Amino acid sequence: MVLVCGEIRMLNGAAWPRILPFAAYLSFIFIADMLGWLGWGAQELRWLYAVKVGTVLAILIAYRRRYSELAGPWLAARGIAVAMAAGVLVLLLWISLNADWMKVGSSAGFDPHNGGAIDWALVAVRIAGAALVVPVMEELFWRSFLMRWIDTQDFLQGDPARSSAKAFIVSVILFGVEHNLWLAGVVAGAVYSLLYIRSRQLWSPILAHGVTNGLLGAWIIATGNWTYW
Repeated sequence: MVLVCGEIRMLNGAAWPRILPFAAYLSFIFIADMLGWLGWGAQELRWLYAVKVGTVLAILIAYRRRYSELAGPWLAARGIAVAMAAGVLVLLLWISLNADWMKVGSSAGFDPHNGGAIDWALVAVRIAGAALVVPVMEELFWRSFLMRWIDTQDFLQGDPARSSAKAFIVSVILFGVEHNLWLAGVVAGAVYSLLYIRSRQLWSPILAHGVTNGLLGAWIIATGNWTYW
C-alpha cells in the first residue's frame, strides 16, 4: 500500500515490472556511495555505470512480455518528427536552465578520461545506456505507470489522454526533483508527459527522451562539460 495525495493506493502485479527497473537503477546510487565509503576510488568505479545499465536492461528483457504499452503500433512519420523535435528542444533547455537556484545539491558528473585520453569504450557505454536503456526504463515508470496510477489503481486501463491535472503535476515535479538540475527536469518531464498525453503512445516520450540523452552525450564530449553526466 502507498499513500498518494492523501489516498491509500495498492500496487497490483502490473506495477512491479515497471517499478523494479527504476528501483534497480536508483539502488546503484547507494551502491556507489557505499563503495566510495569503503575506499573505492573514481578509477575503480569507472565501469559501475555499465553494470547499472546492464542490470536494468536484464530486468527489462526479463519482463518484456509484460509491457503491453510497448507492443502497440509504431509512431507515424509525423509523430516521429514531433518527438524528435521535442527531444532537441528539451536538450536546449537542459543545458540552459543551469543557474544556481535551478539546481539541488551538486553533481560530480563523469569524466571518461583515462591516462589523459578519452576512454571511448566508456563513452560508448555511457551514451548507449543513456539514449537506449534509460528512456525505456524511465518512461515505463514515470509516464506509463506513475502518471496513470495516480488517477487509477488499474493503471493499464487508464487513457493517458484523460490524465488529470493532479497526475500530470505530481509526476512531473517528482521527475524533476529526481535530477540535480531540478527545473530542467521539471520542464523535460512536462514535455515528455505532454507527448504521451497527446499521442497516447509511450514510444513518443521514449523517442524524445532518447534523442535528448543521446545529443546531450555528444554535447558533453564536444564541450567537456562532464558535470552534466
